Amino acid sequence: MSLEQPLGSVIQGSLSQGLEVRLYPDISVEEMRVGKFLVVRGRRSHFFCMLTDVVLGTSSSRILANPPEPDNLFLQEVLAGSGTYGTVNLTPMLMIAEIDASQQASAKAAGKEAKGKNGKAAKLASYQVQSSEPVELLPVKTIPSHFSQMYEASERDFRAVFGWEDDPLRRNFAIGQPIDMDVPICLDLDRFVERSNGVFGKSGTGKSFLTRLLLSGIIRKQAAVNLIFDMHSEYGWEATREGKQFSTVKGLRQLFPGQVQIYTLDPESTQRRGVRNAQELYISYDQIDVEDLMLVRGELNLSEASLENAIILRNELGKAWISRLLTMNNLEIQEFCETKMGSKSSIMALQRKLTRLDGLKYIRNSCPHNYVGQILESLEAGKHVVIEFGSQSNMLSYMLATNVIARRIHHAYVQKAEKFLQTKNVSDRPRQLVITIEEAHRFLDPATVGQTIFGTIAREMRKYFVTLLVVDQRPSGIDNEVMSQIGTRITALLNDEKDIDAIFTGVPGAQSLRSVLSKLDSKQQALILGHAVPMPVVIRTRAYDEQFYTEVGDTAWEEVPDAVVFKAAEAAKADLGF
Repeated sequence: MSLEQPLGSVIQGSLSQGLEVRLYPDISVEEMRVGKFLVVRGRRSHFFCMLTDVVLGTSSSRILANPPEPDNLFLQEVLAGSGTYGTVNLTPMLMIAEIDASQQASAKAAGKEAKGKNGKAAKLASYQVQSSEPVELLPVKTIPSHFSQMYEASERDFRAVFGWEDDPLRRNFAIGQPIDMDVPICLDLDRFVERSNGVFGKSGTGKSFLTRLLLSGIIRKQAAVNLIFDMHSEYGWEATREGKQFSTVKGLRQLFPGQVQIYTLDPESTQRRGVRNAQELYISYDQIDVEDLMLVRGELNLSEASLENAIILRNELGKAWISRLLTMNNLEIQEFCETKMGSKSSIMALQRKLTRLDGLKYIRNSCPHNYVGQILESLEAGKHVVIEFGSQSNMLSYMLATNVIARRIHHAYVQKAEKFLQTKNVSDRPRQLVITIEEAHRFLDPATVGQTIFGTIAREMRKYFVTLLVVDQRPSGIDNEVMSQIGTRITALLNDEKDIDAIFTGVPGAQSLRSVLSKLDSKQQALILGHAVPMPVVIRTRAYDEQFYTEVGDTAWEEVPDAVVFKAAEAAKADLGF
């Protein structure tokens, strides 16, 4: 550890309430910001802590009753440090303990065997690459003694806790920096993709930029394949950057041309935006099940009776029941109801409301190609798929298409996972899949979570190698059981108390973190906590700019002429029967 000037001394505290540290006279409280990281050095261990509150104190009530005049600087300096002082409240997050030579040797040996895994030995071995004094990260189960000294967290402290991006043993990705230091904060992407995760924050706080960073990292590090339901056309191709002057940022297809494919449910809109080589995607009526209609019952204004009769129609008419229903006249409906015990009024109401589906550009009576099968082939080949909605981004269109496509892909993954569990053959193992959805509370609210495939995926976690990346501004609308399964939560500024409560569902020590979350800036700051980081951390998010494009993007593809890309795309379409 570095031997910098101590900032203060521990005067009291508890394991449940945190530590109180009195600052030394020459340390200004104005340098202490909520979310700052500090290290308290105990006799046996060092405690990596987050600053959660700053307090002004006085040694006598007489000073409060008769404070010095504003222009009496001499008296203010006399009182500083003795009569008046500052204290900070710290929440210990981790204990950092140095390991001895025997542990060091065993860690190195085990680290070689555990290369690429997330085991403790691999963790210890990885830290030795950066330091001759390897350390062990432990959960906090005690506190330092009285008068232990507090120091600024050093770069080595951060590297010991969060790793570094070029770690050969782990897929680390720098998501940002501490708010007052120029050192990367890394996510362990292997741990990130093995559970469902969430990006939260109120409108305008940069959720889309955070999501682009995460998706870019997953692609760059090859941690998983992505299926992205791009509701507002922000991830596949160019998107608008918020600000006074108009500017755009690159999409994933432009950063990784050889690894990202774009499918569109609105080809005309995609072409107007200048997107090249996007493949069309259509859904037929026979792919829509009653469960999909249950999800959009609010948008279609469907009653319980209509849905019950929809089940009767499906059971009697098969997969093509919607197409048959839309062509039935009153007499045919009457005859059907007399023989199958259906309700004529409910079926006619269902028929009338389902005509709204004809207005969706991507709906067809029948599809000549298996478009979902093409998406699966792309994912199996390691390609990342972005599905754009264009002008079809209203909630009815978005929720219907997203549920239909995800349900079929999840069904295929379940079959693949079961085959792998049976054969134990590595070649049969499905690629880890991350599905990104926006407006997640629409799919995962308590009333509909049982009817959506996304509720199933969130509860199953990594059992079938499929996880979610949910993007939402109203986490309070997501079912509590689902929120408890969210592994890593990346949260920008939130104001609503219910939303803040939802973020900290099942999180120990939430009260101190609430104050940190409420003090975030409205732009380019976020609180990260959960499975992919060893402790909660406030970051200044990494800039998504030209430097990021150079560091992360697949620059080798930038020199490929458009004509070559176009010919390759046309050949691929011909192979698929377009």
